Amino acid sequence: MKKFAKVFISIILTVIFMITATASSEAPTEVTILFTHDLHSHFLPAEDTDGGQYGGYARLMTVIKQQREKDPDALLVDGGDFAMGSLFQTAYATSATELRMMGAMGYDATTFGNHEYDYLQDGLKSMLNAAVASGDKLPAIVQANYWPPAEGEEGYDSEMWAALENYGVKDYIIMERGGAYFVVFGIFGHDADACAPNSGMKLRDPITTAQKIVDQATKECSDTYGAEPVVICLSHSGTSGGEGEDYELAKAVNGIDLIISGHTHTTLSEPITVGQTAIVSAAEYGRNLGVVRLSITDGNTSVAGYELIPIDENVEEDAEIAQKVEGFKKNVENDYLSKYGVGFDEVLVNNKYKFDTVDEVYATQHESTLCNIFSDAYRWAASNALGKEVDVALTAAGVIRESLPEGEITVSDVFNAASLGVGTEGELIAVYVTGADLKNALEVDASVQPLMRSAQLFFSGVEYSFNTNRMIFNKVDYAMLRRNDGTLEAIENHKLYCVVTGMYAGQMLGSVESTSMGLIAITPRDSDGNPLTADQLVDHVIKDENGNPIKEWYAIASYLQDMGGEMDEKYSETDGRKAVYSSLNPIKLLRNANKFTYILLAIAAVLIAVIVLIVVAIVKKVKKSKAKKMTASTETTEVTE
Repeated sequence: MKKFAKVFISIILTVIFMITATASSEAPTEVTILFTHDLHSHFLPAEDTDGGQYGGYARLMTVIKQQREKDPDALLVDGGDFAMGSLFQTAYATSATELRMMGAMGYDATTFGNHEYDYLQDGLKSMLNAAVASGDKLPAIVQANYWPPAEGEEGYDSEMWAALENYGVKDYIIMERGGAYFVVFGIFGHDADACAPNSGMKLRDPITTAQKIVDQATKECSDTYGAEPVVICLSHSGTSGGEGEDYELAKAVNGIDLIISGHTHTTLSEPITVGQTAIVSAAEYGRNLGVVRLSITDGNTSVAGYELIPIDENVEEDAEIAQKVEGFKKNVENDYLSKYGVGFDEVLVNNKYKFDTVDEVYATQHESTLCNIFSDAYRWAASNALGKEVDVALTAAGVIRESLPEGEITVSDVFNAASLGVGTEGELIAVYVTGADLKNALEVDASVQPLMRSAQLFFSGVEYSFNTNRMIFNKVDYAMLRRNDGTLEAIENHKLYCVVTGMYAGQMLGSVESTSMGLIAITPRDSDGNPLTADQLVDHVIKDENGNPIKEWYAIASYLQDMGGEMDEKYSETDGRKAVYSSLNPIKLLRNANKFTYILLAIAAVLIAVIVLIVVAIVKKVKKSKAKKMTASTETTEVTE
């Protein structure tokens, strides 16, 4: 009987333990996060390289609705750079079209990217106030480590702080969905800060700030709601090759469950897992809607599902969002394009040629028909406005945002291709450089591109070649001016030449001396040869007959429109203005050598001489040692005898 009682009690205790253990262990909970990043004002679909289309907010809305039908409690968030990249950006400061569209689409939260500061602090605070004044539904904005100078600090702007407060921008927010709690916060990266040099903001260390926010927000959620939250970081920092700033963020900060990684336009087909943190990216321009399903068990979070849903021509448009897009399009035409006498969808020219994609422009050093059009358009527009032939015009790979499509090219297409930079940054300037500095600009194209792909330059008015195997900063072995009639003319080192480019590229060229540690220089000058500072470039913006600054996009649009309806046949192929080759032929390696090659040769000669001297010394030492041994051996033999 006692034995039975013991067994019975043991069974009861086991059952009680199992029930208790089951009760104390939470059933797995699944939550869904929908995400985008780097939308760049791409309200409308764009042409893809395979002949299809990608993106467009009306199509994106359709997929968002489909996902919310599966999970009504799904969060929808964005990783920043929601503005700047299409004609809709022209209404950024006055109408806040991007935030209002995101509100209409049901976004819960977004963060600032570097391009949200393109209109400087004045533009940002106008945009925030315009968004609130619209009365429309808006997404929350979270930003933890990129704020204006505080009161008492240099650069303090009370109106900027007032605009941020008016909108309700916060370090983080705590949300509840379907019984689960979320902390959502924003982080701004070091490279993003470098890409927003005129933001007027102060960057606090991303890692230190993120850890502080995670600790503070998690405690607040626990104390207030008695819940362990899912922590989501909207990061405008980026990943590259599976690593990068967000990878380092995930390694260094404890407690982040999910990082939405923007800024680098990365596509991650699978999450990057770093400890307990998952990093995800869905590509730029609304190409995909990212979907992450997280499983939460006993406070531990893991990825239960992940997919990137393509937004392409196979997706139907949401009628309500499509109507809103059309309404904003009319605003752009009335408020901006009317000043230029063109319409949003106005056809400029029919194009039967296939041009480089942006990726192809970046991929290798080469002459590009697309970029030839850009630089030729700048030179043509500037020559017309100034009433004289401009010597040289140039553009940089880094300012080209999209290619020009086959078929009908519209005003919108051109703006999308040349949308980088606003205000004075989007305007053409005419400055003078010496012939020596013009050659240095060619060397930037030849020597710097392998280190910085966005620095590849494309010229109009110059014919040149370079050998990729030559000494850095002496890769160019041939350069001549190419006049409009096709004649070639030598470039004289001390002569001044009129050069036209966009303000952004002009500022970058002016910084070559500092970034190359003084090895080469390109100094913009006025017509009398006086050097110009970066601030003085504003005084050299080219204006039309009515005194209006000539925008880069408008120069291209006018040039295409002047072709009479069909793309000029000369752009069916390259014309030899830029020849890139690789050769180890000694003659080609040394042709037109400059100081860098001579210095290298001198160093090589010295090294060879040192090596020869060392070898000679070693040989002498060996011979002397052998001679001593032979003498010693002879003496030993004589003594023995």
